[in-house]
Amino acid sequence: MTTKAATMSLRLPISLKAALEKMAAADGTSMNQFLVMAAAEKLASLQTAETFFAQRREKGDVEAALSFLTRNGGEAPHPDDVREETHGATTPALPGPGSDKGTA
Repeated sequence: MTTKAATMSLRLPISLKAALEKMAAADGTSMNQFLVMAAAEKLASLQTAETFFAQRREKGDVEAALSFLTRNGGEAPHPDDVREETHGATTPALPGPGSDKGTA
């Protein structure tokens, strides 16, 4: 089976071209083959993500989500889970460096 191929010129920064040449050589392929594979991998990744999110979107229930987000009740944050802001509002505290909050 013969695959038809198109030819195109590509402008690359010199540093990127040098890095591609180095990676292609390490991979044992030509720079052309390396770029073809990189483009194919990127397209596959994007198409997979599009399919995944399209399927998730079809299962979504906007009305249920909004109902959940605007519901009354729930539990107020624990005192050590909030911090005072300069304008008097409270916001959830984020674990700081070295903190074991949120770790299992």
